[in-house]
Amino acid sequence: MKQFEQKLNDLFARHEELITLKNEPMEEGNGVYTRYKNPVLTAAHTPVFWRYDLNEETNPYLMERIGMNATMNSGAIKWNGKYLLVVRVEGADRKSFFAVAESPNGVDNFRFWDYPVTMPDDVIPATNIYDMRLTAHEDGWIYGIFCAERHDDNAPAGDLSSATATAAIARTKDLKNWERLPDLKSKSQQRNVVLHPEFVDGKYAFYTRPQDGFIDAGSGGGIGWALVDDITNAEVKEEKIIDSRYYHTIKEVKNGEGPHPIKTSKGWLHLAHGVRGCAAGLRYVLYMYMTSLEDPTKLIASPAGYFMAPEGEERIGDVSNVLFSNGWIADEDGKVFIYYASSDTRMHVAVSTIDKLVDYCMNTPQDGLTTTASVETLKKLIYKNLKLMNK
Repeated sequence: MKQFEQKLNDLFARHEELITLKNEPMEEGNGVYTRYKNPVLTAAHTPVFWRYDLNEETNPYLMERIGMNATMNSGAIKWNGKYLLVVRVEGADRKSFFAVAESPNGVDNFRFWDYPVTMPDDVIPATNIYDMRLTAHEDGWIYGIFCAERHDDNAPAGDLSSATATAAIARTKDLKNWERLPDLKSKSQQRNVVLHPEFVDGKYAFYTRPQDGFIDAGSGGGIGWALVDDITNAEVKEEKIIDSRYYHTIKEVKNGEGPHPIKTSKGWLHLAHGVRGCAAGLRYVLYMYMTSLEDPTKLIASPAGYFMAPEGEERIGDVSNVLFSNGWIADEDGKVFIYYASSDTRMHVAVSTIDKLVDYCMNTPQDGLTTTASVETLKKLIYKNLKLMNK
């Protein structure tokens, strides 16, 4: 066999070995969820034929022609019995695009579809698009809400970093053919917008995150709520904050809705991210809260602190010390697959159940917002447990 063919065969064999690697649950845990040992997707999981020209005449040294840098921040949906992630793939050129990866069991054997998503442009084309939230809405469409980033033309001359962000809207019936709708109109910039899966008062409901600039939330108070009459010309006219930011908490700098909430018998189950500043920069963690079935804007449970934070190798990557999630899947048997990215580099999965997550939200103490309150909360649990231990 010629050397080129041998190298090519080896390349495909190593890729197949990576794709088919069995994932194992990690033994240690906190009783709420179980992390899995291996990332479910990395840049190396992208198809060989995306990255290499396989023709010996045009690529005699079998060099990688189109580099892939990261797989992260994936929307998720159960589709035709398979677990699908609409992945933010970032190329070595720093441009992100969407691609669908499919698994038979939700924890391993994720394979990308042959082609990435061809997403139509809005009237004003975006430079970069990323972080899609998927919602199978009761109107029969699957919606993808994602960030559309453009250069801020009001920036001073020579400033090539200032950007603007809008919430882009697209819909599909098969996850292959997408119809692009106009971007969400809003008075403020929006980077973390999620569509509620049901109509509310006959209108489309959006979770928003108003912010003064591309990075800084500024006067934006937290996770917002807005009703929209027509999703084909969506405009935020009134917006209210339903989950606020607070000083000296895990969400003092920013917070944003993750995937769309899961409906349970006790209320809507929400997964979100919180950001605080520290000496190492911005630290992103995941947290949970619940809202009322009767009034989705009413907070009914708000556990203190983070639900998940980066651990071990998860802390290392392009943007270190970050966990981010915009996709989860609730199975028919109550199992919940939580897909999260670490440090803007790779995708992971953790598994829990609806019952466990509801119990966590409803029975974990709230943040009292001061050291004194935290100590008093801790003392109550210690007192209760010591009484039980000394019976």
